[in-house]
Amino acid sequence: MKKILVVFTGGTFSMMIDESTGGAVPRFSGSELLDMIPNVKLLADIDYFDFGKYPGPHMTPQLMLDLSKKIKEFLSKKIYDGIVITHGTDTLEETAYFLDLTINTSIPIVLTGSMKNSSEPDWDGPMNLIDSINICLNDNSKNLGVLVCLNGEINAASEVTKIYSDSVESFKSLDFGNLGFVQSGRVIYNRLPHFLEKIETDQIDDNIDMLTVYAGMDEKFFKFSADSGVSGIVVEALGVGNVPPPAFEGIKYAVEKGIPVVLTSRCPAGETDYIYSYPGAGKHLHDLGVIFADYINGQKARIKLMIVLGRIKNIEEIKSYFEVKDHIPGYFVIR
Repeated sequence: MKKILVVFTGGTFSMMIDESTGGAVPRFSGSELLDMIPNVKLLADIDYFDFGKYPGPHMTPQLMLDLSKKIKEFLSKKIYDGIVITHGTDTLEETAYFLDLTINTSIPIVLTGSMKNSSEPDWDGPMNLIDSINICLNDNSKNLGVLVCLNGEINAASEVTKIYSDSVESFKSLDFGNLGFVQSGRVIYNRLPHFLEKIETDQIDDNIDMLTVYAGMDEKFFKFSADSGVSGIVVEALGVGNVPPPAFEGIKYAVEKGIPVVLTSRCPAGETDYIYSYPGAGKHLHDLGVIFADYINGQKARIKLMIVLGRIKNIEEIKSYFEVKDHIPGYFVIR
């Protein structure tokens, strides 16, 4: 049997209803969860590791870095055919992307979670775990970067996002669709990831603000952020990459202070581009030195910027990590 490591980090997957509060709280360890899902041990030789019992909102970039280092330790043993990580769904896409960027391995790494807790009759955690292990057992899952699997759908960590607050169909890749799916234990792939990238680092700079642009927004929050000593700013702009003129002045203020500003769209799908040239539009922002983040969303852009800033501070070099056009499926970059 193949050897699979399951890393438990907490999340709804580990929760049950607390009688004193009436709400779900972390409860179960990795060994307890595996005992609750006995079919898992029929699939592979299972090892497990308890990283923690963190609800999704309790995950931090530093914990993501610690998790990345711990996974690398396990990989260095060269005894595992795949790694499954359970995680709270609220920040699952951020941790998945962090690991995708910082871990370079051919073996499958799959993040999964649960939208229902173990006290609910339709707890989806067991099936998600079983599907994720089946992904690891499939040789076609190698060299695809970090994957995310819930509700039988396989998505690339760099593409997936949580689009529903409470549905089991919560995780989707809106721009490109899922990579494949798991059906009755069969793993079926339809395509390769849009773009794979690895950034070797052992430190991050998470002093990064993220600001969402809205109609009538002025310069106030941008100036406050820039004056607070922030290392970088991610802007979720309107449409393809535009902001109100007063907000433009705030962004200009930050850029002129030497702060890297990375621009994404607040739209749930689509890329950023500098095709408009009216006041506050993308062309003027790009000419100013704002970095456009292609297809990744704001939370992923922030993850990537903190990793990049852990290595370099030069604005032009930072730009080269984000403004990479003309990807081909399966395109792979190691930095």
